[in-house]
Amino acid sequence: MRRTTLLLSLIVLVSCFSAPAQEWAKTRLEASPRHREYVTLKHGDRSLQAFVVYPEVKQKVPVVILIHEIFGLSDWAKEMADELAAAGYIVVAPDLLSGAGPNGGNSDSFTSMDATTKAVSSLNPDTVTADLDAAADYAKKIPAGNGQIATVGFCWGGGKSFGFATHRHDLSGAFVFYGPGPSDVTAITAPVYGFYAGNDARIGATLPATTDAMKAAGKKFDPVTYEGAGHGFMRAGEDPANTNPANKTARDEGFARLTKLLSGLQRPAHSSLSSPASSHASAKGPRTAPSPSCHTTT
Repeated sequence: MRRTTLLLSLIVLVSCFSAPAQEWAKTRLEASPRHREYVTLKHGDRSLQAFVVYPEVKQKVPVVILIHEIFGLSDWAKEMADELAAAGYIVVAPDLLSGAGPNGGNSDSFTSMDATTKAVSSLNPDTVTADLDAAADYAKKIPAGNGQIATVGFCWGGGKSFGFATHRHDLSGAFVFYGPGPSDVTAITAPVYGFYAGNDARIGATLPATTDAMKAAGKKFDPVTYEGAGHGFMRAGEDPANTNPANKTARDEGFARLTKLLSGLQRPAHSSLSSPASSHASAKGPRTAPSPSCHTTT
């Protein structure tokens, strides 16, 4: 009996430790032919690690700064970076948990999803902004880049992508996947594109106020809601264990929309707060993309 109990405890323990690993994403990433590397970014006395993926193209291309979920720089976040590189973009994905893990480790040093979530939730917002600035500065200097930079954030990172646009005025675009908008949008100069889940009342409840604020400020905001999908559909839609077909539909449609919008980005005409209001299109009301009904929490 005791042996059986110990065996069950071990199984549970291994399951908890492997949950954040997302082996399916890791397997896909390891099969990629694209060049991947880790670089160390520095600002002040802080160093942080970033995962960088290059596309297999001849010409110089825009650089996407990928901002991870509340689950840290996971295998899925790196696999998504690789997918964007496959679409033709250089991707820089900073590990915003650099040095915050056990024994000063990074995202991969945490042994449970709960610990990772708590650590990300506890990050100093000013440090996060400085880290993203370091990533953006690095992105602009990559020799294979064409000087255009955009942010793409998911979940917690979606909110950071939106918020970073109030601070950084040389962005060609900010892409927000199921993240809340900032309290003050008046300083935003880049167009913002939103991707939201129909079955995500927590974030969905914030969307009307964000849409109104962007419209009142004369900023371009184009949100799309994918009905039937749950929060985190970009990850859930790829997960082989996903049981909600709406997540996969939203994931496929969302990725297609993202890459199409990225391909049409233009270099910012102005990079200061004095950019004229005429450079910003009026915000559009939320659009809805049809997909099957049903809901899975992720």
